[in-house]
Amino acid sequence: MLPVVLVLLLALLLFGLGFALKALWWIAVIVLVVWLIGFVARGTNAAGTRGRWYRW
Repeated sequence: MLPVVLVLLLALLLFGLGFALKALWWIAVIVLVVWLIGFVARGTNAAGTRGRWYRW
């Protein structure tokens, strides 16, 4: 009985990790797209030149 429980727990753990990793990949892709849009569509400053694309 114990080996069956361990196998089921392992399968549940691996399924959870797979789902979490897939969700993290989608979040990373969305952040990359937003960053690229911000990089391309940045505005100009008072002098008419493009300033830094980052805030820090």
